[in-house]
Amino acid sequence: MSAGAAGPGRGRTGRITVVGGGFAGLTAAITAAESGAAVTLYEAHGGLGGRARTAAAPYRTNEGPHALYNGGPHWAWLKQRGLLGPVASVRPAEAVRFRFLRRGTLHRTPPLALLRLARKRPELAPVDADFSTWATRQVGHQGARAAALYIAVALFHHDPGSLSARFVQERLHRAAALPPEAHYPVGGWGALIERMASRAWDLGVRIETDARIGELPRTAEGPVVVATSLDAARRLLGDTGLTWPSGRAALLDLALAAHRGDPFVVSDLDAPGWLERFTGNDPGLAPAGEHLYQGHFPIAPGESKAAGIERAECLLDAGFPGWRTRETWRREAVATGRTGAVDPPGTTWRDRPAIARGHGVYLAGDQVAAPGILSEVAFNSGMEAASLALKELRLARLDNQQA
Repeated sequence: MSAGAAGPGRGRTGRITVVGGGFAGLTAAITAAESGAAVTLYEAHGGLGGRARTAAAPYRTNEGPHALYNGGPHWAWLKQRGLLGPVASVRPAEAVRFRFLRRGTLHRTPPLALLRLARKRPELAPVDADFSTWATRQVGHQGARAAALYIAVALFHHDPGSLSARFVQERLHRAAALPPEAHYPVGGWGALIERMASRAWDLGVRIETDARIGELPRTAEGPVVVATSLDAARRLLGDTGLTWPSGRAALLDLALAAHRGDPFVVSDLDAPGWLERFTGNDPGLAPAGEHLYQGHFPIAPGESKAAGIERAECLLDAGFPGWRTRETWRREAVATGRTGAVDPPGTTWRDRPAIARGHGVYLAGDQVAAPGILSEVAFNSGMEAASLALKELRLARLDNQQA
C-alpha cells in the first residue's frame, strides 16, 4: 500500500528514504518532510507502529511502549503538532492502589530507603560503578536491592543492579517522580501512531507498507534513515558491529473479571516483576466489566519463559487471591533484545552504535546513541538522524550550485 505520494512533497529537491515505520521512523519522516525534503517511508508490515502498535479490540494491549513521560522532549514536540491527543495520568484513586511484594508479603508502601534513593539526582551516580555497589553505599543493601528490582519496570532486565549506576539512577529518579511523569495515550500507543501517520501523509510523505527491504536503498538517490531494530539494521547494513545489550522478559497480558478491590500496580521487590492495570486509566482497552493487566518479568539469558510466567502467577496469587476463576483472556510472549538499550558500567548512551554510519546512512531506534529513557531514545535518534540527513542534502545542493 502506498499513501501520500501526491501530497505537498511534489517539486521538492532532495529525497530522504526512511526504512521502518515505527516511532523513530515516523519521527524522522515528519521532521524531514517539515523541513522541505521529499520522503519515502518503507514499512515491512501491513501497518505502521513497529513496537508501538496496539492490538485490535476487544483487548487493546500495547505491543511495546506503555507510558509516555511528560518530562521528555517528545511530549512538547507531539503537543506542538497536535499529535499528542488525549492522555491519561494516574488518577488519585488508583495511586493509592499501588502494592509492593516484599519478603512474600504485600505492602501498601515501598521501603523508605527506596524513596530516599529515588530522590538523589542522577548526576551523583557514577558511570563506572554498578548500581548495586553505589546504591548500597547510599542506603544499605536492602534498600539498594529494592530499588534495583523496582526499576526493572523501565529496564526489562533480570539484574538491574549490575548495570551502570548513572544509567539506572536516571530511570529510578524519573520513574518515582512526584507528581508522576508517566502518562498513557488514550486508546493505546496505536492511536498516537495513527495521528503521526496522518501528519506524515499531510506532509506528502510516501508511505509503502508490506514493503520488506532486503538490501539498503541506493544512497546515491539521497540519504537513508534505517529506523528498525538493531538486529534488523545489522542484517540490512551487513555491519556485525551493530550490537548492544538489551533486556529479556516474559510478558503476560491478562484480562480478569472486574473486582472493586483489585490493585492498580503490583511491584515485585523480591524478584524483578511488574503488573499494571491499564484499564484503570483507560477503561476502553477491554470489554465492560473486565480489567486488562499487562506485566513483564525479566528473565536471565538461559532462563525459560515458563520461569517468568511462574513468577507472574506467584505475584498474581499475592495481589489477586482467586484470580484464576476470574481469568477471561491471556497472552504470553518473550521479549528478547527489543526493549531498548541497557548500559553496563563504564558506558553511556554515547557509547552505543552511532547514528551517522557514513555514506549517507543514518541509524535510529531505541538502542542507538541518543539520550533519554524508554521511547525517548527512539524519538531523539529519529530527530537526530533526520537532522543529519537534511544537513547532507543542503551540503549536496550547495556543492551542486558551486559546481
